[in-house]
Amino acid sequence: IAAVAKKVKDCPPRKLPELPKYPYMQLSGLEPALLGAESGFQWVGERCNLMGSAKFKKLVDAYKWDEAMEVCLAQTEKKADILDFNFDSDLIDGQTAMGKFMRMCVTEPQVAKLPFMIDSSKWPVIEEGLKCVQGKSIVNSISLKVGEEEFLRQAMLCKRYGAAVVVMAFDEQGQAATFEDKVRICQRSYKLMRTKVDFPPEDIIFDCNVLTIATGLPEHNSYGIDFIKAVEEIKRTCPCVSFSGGLSNLSFSFRGLTALRDAMHSVFLYHAVPKGLNMSIVNPGGLPRYEDINLRARKLCEEVILNKSEDGNHVERFLAFAEEVKNPPKAAGGAGPAAAGPAKDAWRSGSYVERLHHGLINGIDKFIEADVEEARQDMKIPLKVIEGPLMGGMGIIGDLFGAGKMFLPQVIKSARVMKKAVAVLIPFMEEEKRIAALAAGEDPDQPKYNGTVLMATVKGDVHDIGKNIVGVVLGCNNYRVIDMGVMVPCQNILDKAKEENVDIIGLSGLITPSLDEMVFVAEQMKERGFKVPLMIGGATTSKRHTAVKISQKYEHGVIHVLDASRSCTVVSHCLGDEKAAYLADIREEYVEIRDEYYATLIDKKWNSLEKARKMKPKLDWSKVPPKPKFLGNLVLSDYPITEIMEFIDWTPFFQVYQLRGKYPNRDYPAIFKDKRVGPEAEKLFAEAQEMLAWVVKEGILKASGVVGIWPANSIGDDIEVYTDDTREKVAYVYYGLRQQLDMGDAEAYCHGDFIAPKGEKPDYIAAFAATGGLGCGEQRKIFEDAGDIDKAILLEAIADRLAEAFSELIHQKIRKELWGFAADETLSLEDMLKVKYQGIRPAPGYPSQPDHREKKTMWDMLDLDRLSEGKMVLTESFMMLPGASVSALVFAHPEAKYFSIGQVNKDQVEDYAARRGEDGVALTERWLGSTVLGYENK
Repeated sequence: IAAVAKKVKDCPPRKLPELPKYPYMQLSGLEPALLGAESGFQWVGERCNLMGSAKFKKLVDAYKWDEAMEVCLAQTEKKADILDFNFDSDLIDGQTAMGKFMRMCVTEPQVAKLPFMIDSSKWPVIEEGLKCVQGKSIVNSISLKVGEEEFLRQAMLCKRYGAAVVVMAFDEQGQAATFEDKVRICQRSYKLMRTKVDFPPEDIIFDCNVLTIATGLPEHNSYGIDFIKAVEEIKRTCPCVSFSGGLSNLSFSFRGLTALRDAMHSVFLYHAVPKGLNMSIVNPGGLPRYEDINLRARKLCEEVILNKSEDGNHVERFLAFAEEVKNPPKAAGGAGPAAAGPAKDAWRSGSYVERLHHGLINGIDKFIEADVEEARQDMKIPLKVIEGPLMGGMGIIGDLFGAGKMFLPQVIKSARVMKKAVAVLIPFMEEEKRIAALAAGEDPDQPKYNGTVLMATVKGDVHDIGKNIVGVVLGCNNYRVIDMGVMVPCQNILDKAKEENVDIIGLSGLITPSLDEMVFVAEQMKERGFKVPLMIGGATTSKRHTAVKISQKYEHGVIHVLDASRSCTVVSHCLGDEKAAYLADIREEYVEIRDEYYATLIDKKWNSLEKARKMKPKLDWSKVPPKPKFLGNLVLSDYPITEIMEFIDWTPFFQVYQLRGKYPNRDYPAIFKDKRVGPEAEKLFAEAQEMLAWVVKEGILKASGVVGIWPANSIGDDIEVYTDDTREKVAYVYYGLRQQLDMGDAEAYCHGDFIAPKGEKPDYIAAFAATGGLGCGEQRKIFEDAGDIDKAILLEAIADRLAEAFSELIHQKIRKELWGFAADETLSLEDMLKVKYQGIRPAPGYPSQPDHREKKTMWDMLDLDRLSEGKMVLTESFMMLPGASVSALVFAHPEAKYFSIGQVNKDQVEDYAARRGEDGVALTERWLGSTVLGYENK
């Protein structure tokens, strides 16, 4: 050592290289990616994100992984710097999908060379991705909303995997919206990661929440500039960090105006990037250059993003500009009276054919009798008036409806006018028709239709409003419709079909057991040698179920019909020259759906029932609500309709008539602003208000219900209900099902989780059943007999709304008065519809307990047969009559939440059936049905 020191004593020491004060982020795929000061803005490709690309989602849903890889490759060609991958979806196993696709990506050189962003709201999915990729990736995302302990655990794991991380500006109180909150949360996150984990600062990417501007709400106006200022301040106080943001949120108010949104994004980046924003999830290659944006558009975008203008009216100006982009002004027409349009009744000057068409299309019956009589006198033969101008008009209506240029309420009114027109002709035409038919050798009593369709709601099911609407639509298109009503046994359907020699059979159903009844009908059609097509429809049906369970039972054509607007198309194809080719195409499509379904059974991951039970949520039983002020059952007889009306949610009413506005005008009352359906929605709403006033004045509908609150405790997955507060005798048991699909969640829910376990604390359960439809059936028949089918359907829709409103009112009474666990609640109806109340009110037979048999337990507990005096009835398939009825269980614990069981596996079905005291699983499998069973029921 001494010799070495002597030798080098005159040599100057090596000068250490000068390193930058702060390091830069280094990422890599197969190739390194240094994000230095000269690197510029990083484009994060979003097209492999199920929430960012409908095409990619469709391919993943269909397990078309190779085609999904082509989407990924296309992003590399568009010069994406980083690739984002997200597989969060309701019916997709995100963890499995992430692992599979990542393993594919690392073997594709053009893709693997880029850094990956592993994107999910579920930590197990992120970890699965990290285990499968090479290089240094980005995790998107973690945040303080899960609490400091879990936040730091996730940050430590990211560091262990060697990944950079996106940190969202969320904390335990929620999302940061203001400048102050963005800065506060990000500075707190930075301090925790640096001091508690020693996380490399250059590997931290803050997402300060790009939020939607120009919504019309003043508090949203500063969201754009707040983001930009927050980035600048955080960059100053948190050295080395990077910044990201989801641009699409900024312009969410203007969905559908792609060019305008792209301009907003480009202007936003122009101002945000110099302040520190250095990456964003976008569609690479999709944005215009700042300089290429029209000067007027650029100025308006800058005003609204920076929330600054001389007069302060920039938001209003921008909204007007957006409307101008959406609906470009038409060239100015001529002046004078003619420019105002034709006179109101100018159509009366046309020929009788034109007048009949106009009256039918516009639902005007004022002149229909005179116009029909004029046509009869000119055409001589009344039948020709029907087959000519009247059916011609209905044909136009069918075409307009199919093209989306007429709406269902209008079609129903047209059908009413058509019935009145035909009624005028009947006294004149019967004798002429008989003479003409006899001369032609035809049955004189058989009118000429395009075909005959028999429709029925299957045995055990009472819901028929959708079926009724389909009947109207088909009738408008000259099809003879035989409507057998509700709860029709299979034998009756098939006997009637033979008797009437029908061309098509249509089955409708709402509840899950109806699906199995439809399968049975299909089997019997095959057994009895039918060869007519079978249509399937109703809220609980789906194309997948039809393909997998029904179409295999009957080979002469099974078609799922999504809604009324599709029914005429299906029927015309089934009765036309192209029938064979059409049904062959349907069969081929259904084979593909079946194959995909059985493939998903293989890919599904299950928790054993034992493991699922260990995942039950841990509720704070110190928060068990107090003893109710009232115990037992209470009758609410002939409840005032005027009070119930205050709780009506009108949005589903418009959905019944298939009036659907586009965002942000989907729901009531915003639907009135929708350019396409708004005017018709306003007109329909006015008619509903008029009928509702008449219903109240004349006492047409009555509302009644029964409410009960009983002592209860949970035993495992089940709930025991006791005769009294001594809890010595069990009166009823509600059996529970538990979530079992492994979706990467930490908890698996069951109804029993929300009631205190036996021995823990005394708890209670409430229930109610209510109807707003007493008297509906009788008045509906009066309307139908008078030919007022539009009024019949409107009355039924109003009765449904009253029943749902009554349930909202009763639930509020339980919370504030009868039980009183939320006595000080001051929620508005809007808040109640957004489920901001304490507790939940799930309905037996629906997503969180799909076994309709549980309704019978509730029925007995409420003593409904006696207390409702027979006005409310439970059918053999556990459906409620009248049809406009609602029932629910009420759970009061503040941590109770709505959930869906999804599907259950065989071990749970066996355990559930055994707890119910059944001999085997056949009965439970029947009542749960194929949509709930997660295995193939042989």
